[in-house]
Amino acid sequence: MIEAAQFVEAARERGFDWYAGVPCSYLTPFINYVLQDESLNYVSAANEGDAVALIAGVALGASGAFKKRRGVSMMQNSGLGNAVSPLTSLTWTFRLPQLLIVTWRGQPGVADEPQHALMGPVTPAMLDTMEIPWELFPTEADAIGPALDRATAHMDSTGRPYALVMQKGSVAPFKLTKKGLSGVRRRALNERAEVRTQFESGELSSRHDALERVIAHTPKDSTVVLASTGFCGRELYAIDDRENQLYLVGSMGCVTPMALGLALSRPDLNVIALDGDGAALMRMGVFATLGAYGPSNLTHVLLDNGAHESTGGQATVSQGVEFARIASACGYALALDGDDLSVIDQLFEANDIDGVRFARLSISIGTPGDLPRPSITPEDVRARLQKHIGR
Repeated sequence: MIEAAQFVEAARERGFDWYAGVPCSYLTPFINYVLQDESLNYVSAANEGDAVALIAGVALGASGAFKKRRGVSMMQNSGLGNAVSPLTSLTWTFRLPQLLIVTWRGQPGVADEPQHALMGPVTPAMLDTMEIPWELFPTEADAIGPALDRATAHMDSTGRPYALVMQKGSVAPFKLTKKGLSGVRRRALNERAEVRTQFESGELSSRHDALERVIAHTPKDSTVVLASTGFCGRELYAIDDRENQLYLVGSMGCVTPMALGLALSRPDLNVIALDGDGAALMRMGVFATLGAYGPSNLTHVLLDNGAHESTGGQATVSQGVEFARIASACGYALALDGDDLSVIDQLFEANDIDGVRFARLSISIGTPGDLPRPSITPEDVRARLQKHIGR
């Protein structure tokens, strides 16, 4: 058994100062220590996949003066299933490294609750299948440094995650004396963002027109644009493939937690998350996380055509969802809604907002028939962006 401070301080020496996750009783002393150290950054995620995507955003920002910054995602192994998509199609695909601390509930030979009976035995195989090297979380002080060195060596050489699997009783108890979470913006109900609506009769704008308007408001030298998977990223690439842009090719719904991680860790950048209605519906818990932690340098744009267009146009349930009111209720500082392109202008021209900004724009279904896929690989688009923001 080790003390939480022994691991966290050894990790800090190696650049780990960002943590995100969902608690587990095995992690309690570890999380309690991190929460109470104001020099560390901890984000309480709505689910484990969001935590992985958020730390991927931190890794994306690790360039230039921030090159040595590292992050940790923490989760119970029951939540490993929630993290499969970002681990296999975001961190692996783009080579965005992070340290995973996964607890081993249901470990064979250790009595546990019935819900862990299957996940416990298959946890090592899941990590192996996802090509994530792992070892047991250190339980002796002199084993901490070597374990972290093996993890960082793998992360640096491959650009991919490394996991430490934590057994019961690995860390000595550490009492939580602090209430609340650092970095969270608390707003009373009467301080919620006013939902401003801008409707205009007539035909809806196309995604192409909406993306062109976003490009006009996102100069290369001061902004980063992260585009959701599907036609959103492909059409942005087709209009203008700029070095300040990144196109997700999987990990549906992860563009917003990734953008949050980048915006929090890189306050020198203005970060724009281009979302779609299907993706937003998939991970709606992140609205609460963005509303709580979202900084003023983060802008969330949701282009809503009511369909999963890239898979054939199947309808989503977005027409019955008031996304702007949800954003406001979750603590966003500005929430706009409408079907007129001026909504995007209003969003980017609101420069005196203290917190994350949001706009939902209703758009038409329709995509050019010859829409190309990016010819630049995910690894290359990530490296290009990191080089750009490293300047």
